[in-house]
Amino acid sequence: MHLGVVVPRVDDHSTIDLAVEAEDHGYDSVWLNELWGASSVVELTDIATRTDDIEIGSAILNVFSRSPAVLAMTATTLDRVSDGRAVLGLGTSTARSIENMHSMEFERPVRRAHETIDIIKQLMTGDERVTYDGEAVSVRGVPPLDRDVPVYHAALGPANRRVVARLADGWLPHMIPFSELESAFDYIAETAHDADRDPDDITVAPYVPAVVHEDSERASEELRQHIAYYVGSGEGYRRAVAETYPDRAERIADAWQAGDRGEATELVADEMTADLGIAGTPEQAREKRDEIADRDVIDRLLLTVPQQVDGELARKTIRTLGPS
Repeated sequence: MHLGVVVPRVDDHSTIDLAVEAEDHGYDSVWLNELWGASSVVELTDIATRTDDIEIGSAILNVFSRSPAVLAMTATTLDRVSDGRAVLGLGTSTARSIENMHSMEFERPVRRAHETIDIIKQLMTGDERVTYDGEAVSVRGVPPLDRDVPVYHAALGPANRRVVARLADGWLPHMIPFSELESAFDYIAETAHDADRDPDDITVAPYVPAVVHEDSERASEELRQHIAYYVGSGEGYRRAVAETYPDRAERIADAWQAGDRGEATELVADEMTADLGIAGTPEQAREKRDEIADRDVIDRLLLTVPQQVDGELARKTIRTLGPS
């Protein structure tokens, strides 16, 4: 099983150092998110120069704030710098981040994702200049870059999963319960068949939030906070969790949006933490990691440490769950 880690941004430890340590711990890939505060592209380039074999991925870059051409150049340049180790992870992000930070309308995000990925793949591997007149984005007469970099897409709902099925090399689900992953991918597989694609060519690489602590309750509390944050602040995540836990998801979201973060966290039931992440002592966490990895639908397991944990706990979690 390929084991990757989405390195958290914590105040008291360098993101770059944590990524370098991940290679020392035997991880197969290291990924960085990007929302605010740092450019993951610059950091991934730094990581590429300080590592030897580990794959390097974005998880995720949004499809609004950079044009398809810039994203294609970014992916191919990072792939050259890393000697062929790059993966481009994309997603739509959220209306709040796109409109408040990037001064753009969050219009037709799924359509924009489809067209962006389509253009990127043509720009990277096409044989002639690319002209593409889309409904959301367009390019005209752009020469190809002649470098094939895998493109993964973070999709939750059915419409976005159709984008994965038709175009992407991999799927990055987050906050889809483990118990629902297979049925969620079945929809991708059916759509892929309709598009004359082999579903086996699509890598399934879920984000799996994880916290390791000698006090299993402390670990579970950190995971509950992570789940409450996503269910409460992202409508797509709420809907994904609500497919399995409709009442809890609605109550968590209501409490979070009312400003009662404590109540929202308390509403995350034990069965939800077990179905959405890893939390426990080192022995418990490793056992759960292996249990999840054994699921047939999963090709790559991408561990992600909740952003709110302190740096030392993040380091311990990454070290404990690494293959080495």
